[in-house]
Amino acid sequence: QVRLVESGGGLVQAGGSLRLSCAVSGSFRGISHMGWQRQAPGKQRELVAGISISSGGNTNYADSVKGRFTVSRDNAENMVYLQMNSLKPEDTAVYYCNADVLQMDYTHRQFWGQGTLVTVSE
Repeated sequence: QVRLVESGGGLVQAGGSLRLSCAVSGSFRGISHMGWQRQAPGKQRELVAGISISSGGNTNYADSVKGRFTVSRDNAENMVYLQMNSLKPEDTAVYYCNADVLQMDYTHRQFWGQGTLVTVSE
């Protein structure tokens, strides 16, 4: 069974930085894409950033985080990171990691982590 575990969340003051990590473990044949979404209290889950694992590491970002957040990957370790700088109170949310996985039976499935809370104070 594939498992995603996030870490690195916490409390930070506005203007500060945090780095989130996501580790993928278990049995699978490959990963094509990984990303981060977030859900703030009372709001819908939204895309934060994504990165292609197989196609040269192409990235995409939500407009609200462009220039402040950077997504990166370590293919050898099946890890994805989210470096968050210049954090704002509106970045407060539970951040979820997701991965598009090629399973052992050659079917594709998206997996999600349990989430890590980021709280940005004024």
